[in-house]
Amino acid sequence: IPQTPLNTATMIRAIRSARTQCEERGVIQRECAAIRAQFRQADNGGRSHNLAKLLYVHMLGYPAHFGQVSGFDVICVDLSHSNQYVQSLALCTLACMGSAEMCRDLAPEIDRLLRASNSYIKKKAALCAVHIVRKVHDLGELFAPAARSLLAEKNHGVLHGAVVLITELCERNPETLERFRKTVPDLVQIMKGLVISGYSPEHDVAGISDPFLQVRILRLLRILGRNNEAASDAMNDLLAQVATNTDSTKTVGNAVLYETVLTVLDIKSESGLRVLAVNILGRFLLNNDRNIRYIAMTSLQRIVGTDHNAVQRHRGTIVDCLKDQDASVKRRALELSLALVSATNIRSMMKELLLFLSSCPLELRAQAASGIFNAAERYAPSQRWHIDTILHVLTTAGGDVRDETVPNLIQLITNTSELHCYTVHKLYRALLSDISQQSLVQVACWCIGEYGDLLLRGECQETEPVQVTEDDVLDALETVLQSHMSAPATRGFALTATMKLSTRITDNVDFFLTRMPVIEKNSPGHTNGESTREAVKEVQPAKVKQAETLLPQQPASQVCDLLDLLGGSEEPLQPNPAVGSTLPVLPVSQRLTPAEKQTRKRK
Repeated sequence: IPQTPLNTATMIRAIRSARTQCEERGVIQRECAAIRAQFRQADNGGRSHNLAKLLYVHMLGYPAHFGQVSGFDVICVDLSHSNQYVQSLALCTLACMGSAEMCRDLAPEIDRLLRASNSYIKKKAALCAVHIVRKVHDLGELFAPAARSLLAEKNHGVLHGAVVLITELCERNPETLERFRKTVPDLVQIMKGLVISGYSPEHDVAGISDPFLQVRILRLLRILGRNNEAASDAMNDLLAQVATNTDSTKTVGNAVLYETVLTVLDIKSESGLRVLAVNILGRFLLNNDRNIRYIAMTSLQRIVGTDHNAVQRHRGTIVDCLKDQDASVKRRALELSLALVSATNIRSMMKELLLFLSSCPLELRAQAASGIFNAAERYAPSQRWHIDTILHVLTTAGGDVRDETVPNLIQLITNTSELHCYTVHKLYRALLSDISQQSLVQVACWCIGEYGDLLLRGECQETEPVQVTEDDVLDALETVLQSHMSAPATRGFALTATMKLSTRITDNVDFFLTRMPVIEKNSPGHTNGESTREAVKEVQPAKVKQAETLLPQQPASQVCDLLDLLGGSEEPLQPNPAVGSTLPVLPVSQRLTPAEKQTRKRK
C-alpha cells in the first residue's frame, strides 16, 4: 500500500532533520513514490501541492522530471480557470519555464487568450506569446493577426505587450515585417498621444508620459522604417516632434531622446532631422553623467562616416572629452577625434592629439600613436610637417609604435632630399637628449650613417646652425653601442652608421676601417693558407702606417690562431701590425682624450 504523501511543510522538515545523506535520500524517495501514486489517480485536487514539493526536490538536485506531464496538465487547467490571477500564474509559468513541446501544444490556447476581453489577461498572454515565438520560430504567423488587433487597445499594458510581440515577429520574419509596415500610422498616432497628452498620474514618470511604452514604440518604428522610404516619411514629423518637445534635464527624458536619435539615424530620414539628432548627441556630451557621454560618443562614431560635417560642429566638445578621468570615455573620445581629422583641420587636431599622447594612459598610447601616424600620412600639409610630427611621436612614445614605423619613416626621409640636412640635425639633437626610445635611436643612427657629412658641415637653412665635430658624432654612436638600453637591432643600426661614416670622415685617421686585402688565386706549390698569409703580409695601406703607434700589438699566438682559420700553420708567425688595422672600431682606451685633441689642434 503506497504511503500517503506528506504536506509540503512536513516534507521539508523531514528532509532538513535527516542526520545523514542516506537518510535524506530515503525521505525523498518515499515521498516521490507517494507523489507518483497520487498522479495516477483521477483526482487532481492535490496535484498543485505535489508540484510544489517536486520543485523543492528539484532545487536539492534530485530527479523530478516525472512531474513535467502533471505540470503541463495543471497549466492547461489553470489557463481555463475563472479566476484571472490563476490564469495569469499559468501564463507566467509557461512564459518562464515552457519547453518547445509545451509551447507547441499550448500555442492555440495562448492565441485564444490574446483575444479575451480581460486586459490583464491579454497583457500576460502577449508576453507569453513572445516566449513561444522565441522558442518555436514558426509559430509567429499564428499570433500575427491577434497582435495587429491589440494596437487598438487603450490599456497601456496591453499596448506594451503588443509592441514587444510585434517587434519580435518583425525581427524574425521578413514577410511579417512587410505586413506590419502598414501599422506605422497607428504607431505614430499612439506615440503622438503620449507626447502631447497632459499629466497622467497613472503613467507619469518624472514628467514623461509612460516612457517605457515610448521607448518600445520608437524601437519598433526603427525596425519598420529601416531601408523603407515610405515608412520613414510617415514617421519623420513624429520624430522631430519628440526630439524638440522631450525634456532633456531628466534621465527619463534622455532615454526617450536617445531612442529617438537611434531611430532617426537608422531610417531614411531627412537631412535636417539627422542634424537635429546629431545636435542632441552633442548636448549629451556636455552632460555630467559619464554614461550619457559614453553612449553619445559611441553613437557619433557610428555616423561620422555618413554625417561628417554635422559631427564636425561638435569637434571642440569631443576633444575636451580627451581630458576626462574615465578610461572608457577617453578611449571613445580618442577614436572619435581620430575619425574627425581631415585636410582642413589637420594642424589644429594634431596639436590636441599630440598633447593627449604626452599624458595619455599606457593602454591608449599605442592606439594614439598609430592613429596619429595614419592621419599624418593621409592629410600631411607638407613633408617637413609630416617628418616633425612622426619625430614628435617617436620622442614621446617611441616604445609603443608599430614595428613598421622605422622603415616607413626611413622611406619618407629618403624621398625628401631637400630635408636631409634638416632631418639629420634634428635627429642628432634628439639622440643626444634621449637614447631610451629605440625607434627614434634607430632612425637617428640610420640618418647619421647616410647623411653624416651634412651634419658635419654645420650648414642648415631650416634650423639653427650647430657646429658638430667628427668626435661628437663618434661619441654619440659609441654611447648607443655601449648603452644597456640599446636593443640588438639598435646596435646594428649604430654599427652600420659607424662603417658608413668611415668613408666620409677624413680627419680622424684612427677611426678608419681598412679595406679587405686582395686575395690572389692559389699559385702552384702553395696552399690556401699560405697564399692568404702572403696576401695579408703584402697589404700595407698608407693610412694604416700613420696609425701603427696607436694600434695595440697582438700576441703572436693570437695571430697564428686567426690565420689558422684560413688554412692552418705549422710554424709560429711574427705579429704583423697591418693585421691589427683591420679591426672595425678602435678600442676606447686608444682614442685621444678631449684634452689631447685640443693640444694636437693647437699644435
